[in-house]
Amino acid sequence: MARELKVLGVLDSAKTQWYHFTAIVIAGMGFFTDAYDLFSISLVTKLLGRIYYFDPSSATPGSLPPNVSAAVNGVAFCGTLTGQLFFGWLGDKMGRKKVYGMTLMIMVLCCVASGLSFGSSANGVMATLCFFRFWLGFGIGGDYPLSATIMSEYANKRTRGAFIAAVFAMQGFGNLTGGIVAIIVSSAFKESFDAPAYRDDRAGSTVPQADYAWRIVLMFGAVPALLTYYWRMKMPETARYTALVAKNTKQATADMARVLNVELAAEDPEEADKPDHHREHQFGLFSKEFARRHGRHLLGTTVCWFVLDIAFYSQNLFQKDIYTAVGWLPRADTMNALQEMFKISRAQTLVALCGTIPGYWFTVFLIDVIGRFAIQLGGFFMMTVFMIGLAVPYHHWTTPGNQVGFIVMFSFTFFFANFGPNSTTFIVPAEIFPARLRSTCHGISAAAGKAGAIVGSFGFLYAAQSTDPAKTDAGYKPGIGVRNSLFVLAGCNVVGFLFTFLVPESKGKSLEELSGEHEEDDEPELTSTATTELGITSPPPAAGSK
Repeated sequence: MARELKVLGVLDSAKTQWYHFTAIVIAGMGFFTDAYDLFSISLVTKLLGRIYYFDPSSATPGSLPPNVSAAVNGVAFCGTLTGQLFFGWLGDKMGRKKVYGMTLMIMVLCCVASGLSFGSSANGVMATLCFFRFWLGFGIGGDYPLSATIMSEYANKRTRGAFIAAVFAMQGFGNLTGGIVAIIVSSAFKESFDAPAYRDDRAGSTVPQADYAWRIVLMFGAVPALLTYYWRMKMPETARYTALVAKNTKQATADMARVLNVELAAEDPEEADKPDHHREHQFGLFSKEFARRHGRHLLGTTVCWFVLDIAFYSQNLFQKDIYTAVGWLPRADTMNALQEMFKISRAQTLVALCGTIPGYWFTVFLIDVIGRFAIQLGGFFMMTVFMIGLAVPYHHWTTPGNQVGFIVMFSFTFFFANFGPNSTTFIVPAEIFPARLRSTCHGISAAAGKAGAIVGSFGFLYAAQSTDPAKTDAGYKPGIGVRNSLFVLAGCNVVGFLFTFLVPESKGKSLEELSGEHEEDDEPELTSTATTELGITSPPPAAGSK
């Protein structure tokens, strides 16, 4: 079936045109918003602690209790995981375009609601904030499979990797913008409402107006999402979904003729009117045939994304060491609340600018040259090397005078994560599965990654605590220490390196060739046997629409 559709061949061989860049911007702005919303909370958590958990008898500023901090920072990840599974499945059932608008409106509403969190007590405000951030994460989760799938189905096979990578690279700009917005807001409030340092006036160091600062930062995330909504609704459904899943080749041809701005010959009416016996033989996600064709691919994408995000999201454990080493963060009691927010935002903005963005764009420029497999394998290998290089002489790196080496090693770990598996684990699942299961399988892979993010962010937050009870952070029990945690993370990278061998190289191949859809016509009897045994058939075709 897939090999007979002329429109898909035209898409695969199409020259890079304006509509490709339009699709990158539309899908990329979704990821820009996603990154802004997920990472902006880390810029204001210190401020939240000072405002809502102030203790006048304490020599140190107020801070979020460990359970509250974990909830505020982690609840969006839980929502994201849920949204990836749900909207990934829904994108295959209803179509990419219809679901794409839903996720964006959820994000807009919950961004605004997060900034309006209310309560009669500190825990009440935090509970309301967590509620809205869960649903914000739910909407963000839908953007992962849908953005990747839409971009892969719009792109030509020659530059498809670069286009999907460019969408994902907008995360870096989302992080950067989050830091810039927080810098502007904190600077404006700091200049307008001067306050002494905490050690000079404990109560006066946090002005009442600071309660507006964090709300503005969180609510600003709705702006880029709103700017994107109109253009998302103008995009036609992808030709691959319309032709291969909804079975409306005439509509697919008309849509692509319009966006490519060329005349496309319609499919042979006699062929189009033939009964679709092939559809009866399509295998489902839980069929033996799917396991035979794509089981190891799905295992590879899920495990690689899971272990990658454990290592990637655990890197925030070392940021406080870096910020302190280079003097970006003075002691908390020497600053007022808004000064601390400003300095944290400045530090994270510099990390995004120097460590995050370059790796993403190395991937964009090189992925269709050296391939996904080499980038992912090399990325896991180099992350392992640099994490072991941090772990073995850890005490050396943390002694005065050696901090520059620590910063360099840390930066290279971050660079090879982004010029490596952090990008490729997003790209490959959008290429190697059949159109009718593509969004679902990407959602499953992404959800595995977000489970890894939860482990990396919070499991290692506890595990990395010092083995000496006197040196743990307030409210935490002793752990295995940062050095041993680094060895564990290096082991996670080794697992990712090994499971990369289960994932096929997709450079320069059509989606139908990668997914095996062009082979399904050649093996109707085999497919029929597999699906008949399990009683699995595909859902009825969705109504063709733009």
